Amino acid sequence: MPGFSQWANDSRFKALALLVLVLGVLALGSYSYFTLKQAKYIFGGPTNISVSGKGEIYAKPDIATFTFSVQAEEKDATAAQQKGAEAINKVMAFLKEKGVEDKDIKTSNYSLQPKYEYTQGVCTQWSCPPGKQNLIGYTLDQSVEVKVRKTETVGDIFTGITDNGGMNVYGPSFTIDEDEKLKAEAREKAIADAKAKAEVLANQLGVRLVRMTSYWENENGGYPVPMYDKAMSYAGDAMSERAMVAPSIPSGENKIVSTVTLNYEVR
Repeated sequence: MPGFSQWANDSRFKALALLVLVLGVLALGSYSYFTLKQAKYIFGGPTNISVSGKGEIYAKPDIATFTFSVQAEEKDATAAQQKGAEAINKVMAFLKEKGVEDKDIKTSNYSLQPKYEYTQGVCTQWSCPPGKQNLIGYTLDQSVEVKVRKTETVGDIFTGITDNGGMNVYGPSFTIDEDEKLKAEAREKAIADAKAKAEVLANQLGVRLVRMTSYWENENGGYPVPMYDKAMSYAGDAMSERAMVAPSIPSGENKIVSTVTLNYEVR
Protein backbone atom coordinates (compact mmCIF):
# COMPACT_ATOMS: atom_id res chain seq x y z
CA MET A 1 0.00 0.00 0.00
CA PRO A 2 2.29 2.77 -1.26
CA GLY A 3 -0.34 5.50 -0.63
CA PHE A 4 -0.65 4.79 3.09
CA SER A 5 3.11 4.40 3.53
CA GLN A 6 3.79 7.75 1.83
CA TRP A 7 1.15 9.43 4.02
CA ALA A 8 2.72 7.95 7.18
CA ASN A 9 6.19 9.15 6.16
CA ASP A 10 4.85 12.63 5.44
CA SER A 11 3.16 12.76 8.85
CA ARG A 12 6.34 11.74 10.64
CA PHE A 13 8.31 14.34 8.67
CA LYS A 14 5.84 17.07 9.56
CA ALA A 15 5.87 16.05 13.23
CA LEU A 16 9.67 16.06 13.23
CA ALA A 17 9.76 19.46 11.55
CA LEU A 18 7.28 20.83 14.09
CA LEU A 19 9.38 19.46 16.96
CA VAL A 20 12.53 21.08 15.53
CA LEU A 21 10.66 24.36 15.18
CA VAL A 22 9.41 24.24 18.79
CA LEU A 23 12.89 23.44 20.09
CA GLY A 24 14.31 26.32 18.06
CA VAL A 25 11.77 28.73 19.53
CA LEU A 26 12.56 27.51 23.05
CA ALA A 27 16.29 27.85 22.47
CA LEU A 28 15.86 31.37 21.10
CA GLY A 29 13.70 32.30 24.08
CA SER A 30 16.24 30.93 26.55
CA TYR A 31 19.06 32.81 24.83
CA SER A 32 17.09 36.06 24.91
CA TYR A 33 16.25 35.56 28.61
CA PHE A 34 19.85 34.97 29.69
CA THR A 35 21.08 37.80 27.48
CA LEU A 36 18.67 40.22 29.15
CA LYS A 37 19.58 38.89 32.57
CA GLN A 38 23.29 39.49 31.92
CA ALA A 39 22.50 42.97 30.66
CA LYS A 40 20.67 43.65 33.92
CA TYR A 41 23.88 42.97 35.86
CA ILE A 42 25.91 45.12 33.49
CA PHE A 43 23.70 48.11 34.22
CA GLY A 44 21.67 47.60 37.36
CA GLY A 45 20.63 51.09 38.35
CA PRO A 46 20.73 54.83 37.76
CA THR A 47 23.87 56.63 36.60
CA ASN A 48 25.92 58.45 39.26
CA ILE A 49 28.63 61.08 39.19
CA SER A 50 31.10 61.92 41.95
CA VAL A 51 32.68 65.33 42.61
CA SER A 52 35.11 66.65 45.23
CA GLY A 53 35.27 70.10 46.80
CA LYS A 54 37.84 71.95 48.88
CA GLY A 55 37.49 74.82 51.33
CA GLU A 56 40.22 76.84 53.04
CA ILE A 57 40.08 79.33 55.92
CA TYR A 58 43.04 81.38 57.16
CA ALA A 59 43.27 82.49 60.79
CA LYS A 60 45.88 83.84 63.18
CA PRO A 61 46.93 81.33 65.89
CA ASP A 62 46.04 82.19 69.47
CA ILE A 63 48.06 79.52 71.32
CA ALA A 64 51.80 78.86 71.37
CA THR A 65 52.89 75.50 72.81
CA PHE A 66 56.48 74.70 73.74
CA THR A 67 58.50 72.53 76.13
CA PHE A 68 61.42 73.12 78.43
CA SER A 69 63.31 71.07 81.01
CA VAL A 70 65.24 71.36 84.25
CA GLN A 71 68.07 69.05 85.21
CA ALA A 72 69.89 68.32 88.46
CA GLU A 73 72.79 66.05 89.42
CA GLU A 74 73.61 65.10 93.01
CA LYS A 75 75.27 62.21 94.80
CA ASP A 76 72.05 61.45 96.68
CA ALA A 77 68.68 60.78 95.02
CA THR A 78 66.81 62.91 97.54
CA ALA A 79 69.22 65.78 97.03
CA ALA A 80 68.79 65.56 93.24
CA GLN A 81 65.01 65.69 93.61
CA GLN A 82 65.26 68.64 95.98
CA LYS A 83 67.51 70.56 93.61
CA GLY A 84 65.21 69.80 90.68
CA ALA A 85 62.14 70.92 92.65
CA GLU A 86 63.79 74.23 93.49
CA ALA A 87 64.64 74.81 89.84
CA ILE A 88 61.17 73.96 88.50
CA ASN A 89 59.45 76.02 91.21
CA LYS A 90 61.51 79.04 90.24
CA VAL A 91 60.48 78.72 86.59
CA MET A 92 56.85 78.09 87.58
CA ALA A 93 56.78 81.29 89.63
CA PHE A 94 58.07 83.20 86.62
CA LEU A 95 55.42 81.69 84.32
CA LYS A 96 52.64 82.67 86.69
CA GLU A 97 54.02 86.21 86.80
CA LYS A 98 53.68 86.26 83.01
CA GLY A 99 50.01 85.24 83.29
CA VAL A 100 50.32 81.54 82.38
CA GLU A 101 47.62 79.56 84.22
CA ASP A 102 48.14 76.26 86.04
CA LYS A 103 45.89 74.43 83.56
CA ASP A 104 48.32 75.35 80.76
CA ILE A 105 51.40 73.88 82.46
CA LYS A 106 51.92 70.13 82.68
CA THR A 107 54.82 67.76 83.16
CA SER A 108 55.42 65.62 80.08
CA ASN A 109 58.35 63.63 81.50
CA TYR A 110 60.00 63.08 84.89
CA SER A 111 62.96 60.77 85.33
CA LEU A 112 65.45 60.09 88.12
CA GLN A 113 68.28 57.88 86.94
CA PRO A 114 71.37 56.55 88.72
CA LYS A 115 74.69 57.67 87.29
CA TYR A 116 77.57 55.20 87.12
CA GLU A 117 81.28 55.47 86.47
CA TYR A 118 83.25 52.55 85.09
CA THR A 119 86.48 51.71 86.90
CA GLN A 120 89.00 49.43 85.25
CA GLY A 121 90.77 46.96 87.55
CA VAL A 122 94.51 47.34 88.03
CA CYS A 123 96.30 44.88 85.81
CA THR A 124 99.36 42.91 86.91
CA GLN A 125 101.83 40.88 84.94
CA TRP A 126 99.77 37.77 85.64
CA SER A 127 96.21 38.98 85.18
CA CYS A 128 93.88 41.89 84.48
CA PRO A 129 90.86 41.87 86.83
CA PRO A 130 87.50 42.94 85.37
CA GLY A 131 86.32 46.48 85.83
CA LYS A 132 83.18 47.47 87.69
CA GLN A 133 80.45 50.10 87.66
CA ASN A 134 80.45 52.48 90.60
CA LEU A 135 77.41 54.51 91.58
CA ILE A 136 78.52 58.15 91.71
CA GLY A 137 75.17 59.95 91.92
CA TYR A 138 71.73 60.55 90.44
CA THR A 139 70.48 62.63 87.50
CA LEU A 140 67.01 64.18 87.52
CA ASP A 141 65.35 65.40 84.32
CA GLN A 142 61.90 66.99 84.26
CA SER A 143 60.27 68.16 81.01
CA VAL A 144 57.31 70.54 81.07
CA GLU A 145 54.85 71.50 78.34
CA VAL A 146 53.51 75.06 78.40
CA LYS A 147 50.66 76.77 76.56
CA VAL A 148 50.89 80.53 76.16
CA ARG A 149 47.66 82.28 75.18
CA LYS A 150 49.29 85.66 74.65
CA THR A 151 51.44 84.64 71.69
CA GLU A 152 53.15 88.02 71.51
CA THR A 153 54.86 87.28 74.86
CA VAL A 154 56.51 84.02 73.77
CA GLY A 155 59.91 85.57 73.13
CA ASP A 156 60.03 87.19 76.59
CA ILE A 157 58.91 83.94 78.22
CA PHE A 158 61.67 81.99 76.47
CA THR A 159 64.24 84.42 77.80
CA GLY A 160 62.78 84.34 81.32
CA ILE A 161 62.76 80.55 81.45
CA THR A 162 66.46 80.32 80.65
CA ASP A 163 67.26 83.17 83.04
CA ASN A 164 65.49 81.26 85.82
CA GLY A 165 67.31 77.98 85.37
CA GLY A 166 65.30 76.26 82.66
CA MET A 167 66.97 74.78 79.60
CA ASN A 168 66.32 72.95 76.33
CA VAL A 169 63.41 75.19 75.41
CA TYR A 170 61.88 73.77 72.24
CA GLY A 171 59.08 75.18 70.10
CA PRO A 172 56.78 76.88 69.72
CA SER A 173 53.94 75.18 67.88
CA PHE A 174 51.23 77.69 66.97
CA THR A 175 47.63 76.44 66.99
CA ILE A 176 44.07 77.74 67.24
CA ASP A 177 42.22 76.94 70.45
CA GLU A 178 38.54 77.16 69.43
CA ASP A 179 38.79 75.98 65.84
CA GLU A 180 35.46 74.15 65.42
CA LYS A 181 33.77 77.24 63.99
CA LEU A 182 36.59 77.66 61.49
CA LYS A 183 36.35 73.99 60.51
CA ALA A 184 32.61 74.45 59.90
CA GLU A 185 33.29 77.47 57.69
CA ALA A 186 35.89 75.54 55.70
CA ARG A 187 33.45 72.64 55.31
CA GLU A 188 30.73 75.00 54.06
CA LYS A 189 33.09 76.36 51.41
CA ALA A 190 34.10 72.82 50.39
CA ILE A 191 30.46 71.75 49.94
CA ALA A 192 29.68 74.86 47.88
CA ASP A 193 32.74 74.11 45.72
CA ALA A 194 31.62 70.51 45.16
CA LYS A 195 28.06 71.57 44.28
CA ALA A 196 29.31 74.07 41.72
CA LYS A 197 31.55 71.43 40.14
CA ALA A 198 28.61 68.99 39.98
CA GLU A 199 26.47 71.55 38.11
CA VAL A 200 29.25 72.20 35.60
CA LEU A 201 29.93 68.49 35.07
CA ALA A 202 26.24 67.67 34.61
CA ASN A 203 25.94 70.44 32.01
CA GLN A 204 28.98 69.16 30.14
CA LEU A 205 27.62 65.59 30.15
CA GLY A 206 24.16 66.70 29.09
CA VAL A 207 22.45 65.17 32.12
CA ARG A 208 20.36 66.45 35.01
CA LEU A 209 21.18 66.20 38.71
CA VAL A 210 18.39 64.24 40.41
CA ARG A 211 19.49 63.92 44.02
CA MET A 212 22.59 63.57 46.20
CA THR A 213 23.13 59.92 47.12
CA SER A 214 26.12 60.10 49.49
CA TYR A 215 28.50 62.46 51.26
CA TRP A 216 32.06 61.90 52.47
CA GLU A 217 34.36 64.24 54.36
CA ASN A 218 38.10 63.90 54.81
CA GLU A 219 38.43 64.13 58.60
CA ASN A 220 42.17 64.77 58.37
CA GLY A 221 41.55 67.78 56.20
CA GLY A 222 39.93 69.83 58.94
CA TYR A 223 42.96 70.43 61.12
CA PRO A 224 45.04 73.61 61.19
CA VAL A 225 48.03 73.56 58.88
CA PRO A 226 50.88 75.98 59.71
CA MET A 227 51.79 78.27 56.84
CA TYR A 228 55.47 77.80 57.72
CA ASP A 229 57.64 75.23 59.45
CA LYS A 230 59.69 76.98 62.12
CA ALA A 231 60.86 75.80 65.50
CA MET A 232 63.68 76.89 67.73
CA SER A 233 65.77 75.33 70.44
CA TYR A 234 66.89 77.59 73.24
CA ALA A 235 69.55 75.76 75.23
CA GLY A 236 69.87 77.94 78.30
CA ASP A 237 73.39 78.11 79.76
CA ALA A 238 75.03 77.39 76.44
CA MET A 239 73.26 80.44 74.99
CA SER A 240 73.23 82.72 78.01
CA GLU A 241 74.61 85.60 75.95
CA ARG A 242 71.72 85.35 73.47
CA ALA A 243 69.26 85.00 76.34
CA MET A 244 69.88 88.64 77.21
CA VAL A 245 67.75 89.67 74.21
CA ALA A 246 64.23 88.31 73.78
CA PRO A 247 63.90 86.59 70.38
CA SER A 248 61.28 87.69 67.87
CA ILE A 249 58.95 84.76 67.13
CA PRO A 250 56.24 85.61 64.54
CA SER A 251 53.18 83.36 64.64
CA GLY A 252 52.08 83.79 61.02
CA GLU A 253 48.74 82.28 59.98
CA ASN A 254 47.23 78.80 60.09
CA LYS A 255 45.23 77.30 57.25
CA ILE A 256 42.08 75.29 58.04
CA VAL A 257 41.39 72.86 55.19
CA SER A 258 38.26 70.79 54.52
CA THR A 259 37.71 68.38 51.60
CA VAL A 260 34.41 66.68 50.79
CA THR A 261 33.09 64.29 48.15
CA LEU A 262 29.46 64.35 46.92
CA ASN A 263 27.78 61.62 44.85
CA TYR A 264 24.76 62.49 42.68
CA GLU A 265 22.23 60.44 40.75
CA VAL A 266 21.83 61.84 37.24
CA ARG A 267 19.45 61.29 34.33
